[in-house]
Parts: sequence; structure tokens; C-alpha cells
Amino acid sequence: GEIGEKRGCPEDEKDDAPSKKPKFESDPPQQDEMDEPEGDASDGEEDGDTFANMMKHGLTELDVGILKYVSDHEGFSGVLKERYSDFVVHEINKNGKIVHLDDLSVPAEAEPKECDLLTEEQKKQLGELQLFKNKEGNVSIEVLDDSKEKRTLVHKAIKNQFPGLETKTEEREGRKFIVAYHAAGKKALAAPRKHFWPKNRGSFCHFVLYKENKDTMDAINVLSKLRPNMFSYMGTKDKRAITVQEIAVLKITAERLAHLNKCLMNLKLGNFCYKNHPLKLGELQGNHFTVVIRNITGTDEQVDQAMKSLKQTGFINYYGMQRFGTTAVPTHHVGRAILKNDWNEVMDLILKPRPGAEKEFLVRCREEWAKTQDPEAALKKLPNKRCVEGQLLRGLSMYGKKNIVTAFGLIPRNNRLMYIHSYQSRVWNTMVSRRIEAFGLKAVKGDLVLKGTHVLSAEEAENQSIHNIVMPLPGFDVIYPTHHIGEGYRELLTADGLDIDNMRHKVKDYSLAGAYRRIIIRPADVSWSVINYDDPRVSLVHSDFEKLENKPAPVFNKEGKYRALRMEFSLPPSTYATMAIREVLKLDTSIKKQTQLNTTWFN
Repeated sequence: GEIGEKRGCPEDEKDDAPSKKPKFESDPPQQDEMDEPEGDASDGEEDGDTFANMMKHGLTELDVGILKYVSDHEGFSGVLKERYSDFVVHEINKNGKIVHLDDLSVPAEAEPKECDLLTEEQKKQLGELQLFKNKEGNVSIEVLDDSKEKRTLVHKAIKNQFPGLETKTEEREGRKFIVAYHAAGKKALAAPRKHFWPKNRGSFCHFVLYKENKDTMDAINVLSKLRPNMFSYMGTKDKRAITVQEIAVLKITAERLAHLNKCLMNLKLGNFCYKNHPLKLGELQGNHFTVVIRNITGTDEQVDQAMKSLKQTGFINYYGMQRFGTTAVPTHHVGRAILKNDWNEVMDLILKPRPGAEKEFLVRCREEWAKTQDPEAALKKLPNKRCVEGQLLRGLSMYGKKNIVTAFGLIPRNNRLMYIHSYQSRVWNTMVSRRIEAFGLKAVKGDLVLKGTHVLSAEEAENQSIHNIVMPLPGFDVIYPTHHIGEGYRELLTADGLDIDNMRHKVKDYSLAGAYRRIIIRPADVSWSVINYDDPRVSLVHSDFEKLENKPAPVFNKEGKYRALRMEFSLPPSTYATMAIREVLKLDTSIKKQTQLNTTWFN
């Protein structure tokens, strides 16, 4: 189900990614299940070999505190995201409805019977007038069954159907005429009331965005050519996946948006409607996932046992690997340096040469920086200045190396905050692993529950489910468990050179309030099946786009030589599907490990 490529829309680079303030009720909701933006300045698909090389230096789960499992079944192996179409995400909106792209038409908004008010001949004359092909410079239309209402409708019909024309009513010898003419001479043609917006139409056009193998922010940046910073959404979705989500934009017509379907690769827009409000980050109820894991080794019994455990017990709500970046310099190290206020270290981590394969120009840029410490010279090596490295270097060349804080500010706010959230996430993962190691899957004295965030007594813990227990992300506005794991937070931060009692930062943006997060999540609507197939290149999920194109659904061959596990489940915002899958397979989800699996199958 690749989307055919059509060129013809300008796609020049834009420098300003729309930045959204994250909310802190539950950890920033924009991280649903997200491939974190990384400064790798690359858009294309990596080919397997260089990708595998790159990953040798990537992180493993142990590096980011992901250590424990809740289930006791035996793990089995399988390959995750072998094709991006194996991972499909549908947003669940705030009314609990799963969002689908199933209608590409533009909503009809005609006034009642508006089209029948003008005869074909009159329309022809008005059309010529609109394009200045009419010698008289106006068109008169006689109103026969005259009434104020009828005249109003004709005025409206002309203005709606022929933007750029004005109308007035004239009386000649007792007969009423509506006269159409040009508003402001020739100039009007340049912009024939281009942005005319009827009063009764909601100001925001809401639509469903279907994307393949593209990051939400990249997609929004492409759409923003129409109107920067006017697009709102409820959450960002995975890059290496097919995802379907709702987007809203201020005062752009469905027609203009629908036109983009002709010229955008990997994006489709549809299900248009007008409403009076934008969307807000985190307003969604969650996401529904359809995931195919190929080449599984488990028996049907093993699979059933694993999936029943996911359904009944759930999984540890770890932050997934994509929260920590994919390069040799983990995002949480940068975050730690920001929190320590060690700006030379921040600059160094982002710019210094690093192991692992990278795009050639980035390698050269880093070498230049290491050699000369000259931001201008290093910048010259980058064809695309929009990557994190480029933005930081541009800042350094503008403000100098004495003002790293200001220079760093040129990186979009979302990306900057991502670093410190990533640090918080690593602390959270580590502490949750320790909590489960120490006390297992039952609530104990000293644990926290979200309701009124209070600490459980021994008695309360007896009647409390593990599914209600939360642990804090470190910050100035949270309390910590009162058992020894709570002390562990302090020790961990102290070891990192941070003071847990002073999480406010000189730079207000980098002050961490903290938040609470449930330690175990039980997915909803869990279902699964084991399917056999013969052709590893064939998509095993019928996507919205394929359905729209009337492509047949995938056919499974009972005797097929490969086995795959197809599962579906729904998760709340800010929880990671990869972490649910990890519990099923008992397998490391880091790209490093997955790449090794992938390459062993194909080489």
C-alpha cells in the first residue's frame, strides 16, 4: 500500500516547527507512541546495511532502565516493524471513537437550492464578467417574483459562486434588477475574495490525516506551507508506521486541503468538517494499535499464554526506546547536562564526533567543529540546516560561544524539552524496575496512588490493586514513595549531580514540575490471531488507504511457510505499544537488537 508519488506542490523547507506547550497532568501527552525527533537530518529510508551499522552503537533496554517483565510465560522470537505497514496506529478521539480515513470528498455547503436561483445563461455571463471578458463591466439580473428574501439569496449566490464580484439592487421603471460588478476595478482579479469565509461555517477545518512512514511533525511542517503554526493536533504518532489521526487548521478550506492529495507523498487527507474549536494536545482517549510480528517461533499455546497475560495483567508502563534517541549520544545525557546547567557539556554532546555510521555531511560537520570550534565553518558542511546540529550552530554563530543558553534556544522548544523529558523518563524506568524487583505485583505500604496522590498505609495496601499504583517523574511538584525505593530517587539524582530538592531551573522552560505515571497498564480491546503467509513482501494489514482504493484485503494461506502474530489493542495516551509487545515476546525492543534479528533472517 505505498502511496504513489506525484510531484507538483512546492515543498520548500520551513524553519519554524510549530511548538506546543506540553501539559503536565500525566507527562507530556504529545509522546503517545512516538519516534522522537532526532538530529539526524535524514528523511529517506536507511538501507538495511548502514542502518544495522548505525545501531551497533545504539542503546539497549538495559541502558534506559527497562529490566523487568510482569508475566511468567516463556518468551519467543519474532520481528517487529519489518515493514512499516506492520505497525498501524489509529487515534481514539475524546468521545472514544476510533479515527478512520474513509471519505475523501469535500463537504457540500450550498445554500438551500442556491444553484437553482441562477440560470445557466446567467452563470455563463457572470463567469465571463468575473474573468473580465465582459465588455459592459456589469451583468444585470431581473428578479421576477420579487421579495427581500429572494433578493438576499441571489446576492449571496452570486458572491459565493463568483468571488470577486459585488452586487447591488437597482430599480428601473418599476422593475427590480440585481447588478453584479467588479468590487475594485482590475485589482480584484488578483485575489477574488480568496479568503472569504461564510459566517455560518465553523472557523476550523478538522480532517483526518493518514500517513505512511512519516513523522507527525514532518507532516505538519509540510502542511504548514499553507499556514504556519495554525495546525493543531492531539498527539504525535510514530514515524515507522501507518498512522491515522485528527488534525484541525484555522480558516483553510476543505478544497485547498483536499487538493494536497494530488501532490503529497505518503500523506492523505480526508473526512473534512468545519467546527468552532481547534484540537488540544492530550485531548485524545488513546490509540488503537494493529501490529504484525513476523517470523514468530512460539507455538500457538505459547502465543495464547502470552496474549492472555497481556490482556489480564498488562505490561510495565516503561517509556519505550524511541524516547531516548537512536544515536550514539542518548537524549537523556543531553537532558542531564541541561538540568545540571552544564552548557558546555550540552554543546559538546550535540556537536562532538560520535561513533556509529552517520550521514557523511554530519560526520564532516562534527570533524570541522572538533578541529576549529568555528560554528560558521561547521555550518557550511550541512546541506540541511534544520537538524538540531544546524540550529545549534546557527545560534552559536549568532550569539557566540559565551551564550550557549541563547544559542540552544534556536532549537525548537519541543525538541529542547524532549531532552529533559528523556532524562526524567530514564529515572522513572530505573525506579520502576527497582520497585517491581523489590515488591513484585502487589501494592505495599509506602506506595503512591493517583487518587489524591497519597501514600498507602499497610492496611490500605492490602485492598489496593497494582493497577492503581503510580510512581513520580522527578520534579519540584511531586511526592515520592516512602519505602526505600523513594530514597532511591534521591540517590540516583545525586549520583547524576542533581539536587532532588531543587528541580527549579534558572531557565523557566527547564524547570521540572514532575508528574505521576501508572506503573502497570492493561490494554483494552485485546485480540490476536496467528496467520500463515508465503510472501514476506505482502502487507498483512488492510489499511484505510487500500480500502479507499478498493484494493483487496490480504489473503492468508493456511499452508504458508511463514507464521506471524497479528494483534490489536488500545492504549491510553503516552504509553508505548512497543513496551506491550516486549512483554509478549520477552524480547529486547531496542533497534539494536531488532536489527540483529532482522539481518539474521535476511542474510
